Amino acid sequence: MEQENAVNRGVQINQTFGKFTASFRWNDGYYSNRYSWLSGSLTYVNGPHSLLFIGMGNLRQTNWQTLATPVQNNSVMYAVIYTYTKGNWIVQPYYQYSSVPTNASVGVTHGASTNGGAILMSHNFGHGFSLAGRGEYIASSDSVAQNSVNLIYGPGRAAWSVTLTPTFQYKRFFTRGDLSFVRATNFTPGAAFGPNGTSPNQPRDVLEIGFLF
Repeated sequence: MEQENAVNRGVQINQTFGKFTASFRWNDGYYSNRYSWLSGSLTYVNGPHSLLFIGMGNLRQTNWQTLATPVQNNSVMYAVIYTYTKGNWIVQPYYQYSSVPTNASVGVTHGASTNGGAILMSHNFGHGFSLAGRGEYIASSDSVAQNSVNLIYGPGRAAWSVTLTPTFQYKRFFTRGDLSFVRATNFTPGAAFGPNGTSPNQPRDVLEIGFLF
């Protein structure tokens, strides 16, 4: 639901200790060009099972927002991800928590947090065909009455989504579709979908065609 600190610039150190792998990263958060974020992760792998813990946050608050850098740039975030891999199957449930603290100097008069979860599954059918799918749910805390920061479709709101991703690959050629449906179950008018932000639903579709090098 577009909450993760997924695209940034920085440096990363990785280290493996037997069944454990740790990483540490200094980066610019949500592509803010302000290098004040620290991220760390610890993964435990045992056969087909793996468990990953991730923690990250901004060491200082920055009053800087663009289309690529939302107010979440001032947040802290934690996630726990379990992965089971067996044959042609991958199953991956996870839980995620984030918090944007109150800080009037950066425009956050009342902080808020989110709690979210998802389950991802994929299956390789062979002959170049595979299918992945995921279901997600997220809810934010606080309310409009408290003038809380808007983290998702309005303060104190929630949403869910389902996505299917069929893929075909032949040697270096691949084509991949992404079909998704998002529903804001409770939203602030003007903060959801459609030209006026008043629609609770949004279907999404993407088609990719390319070559691997």
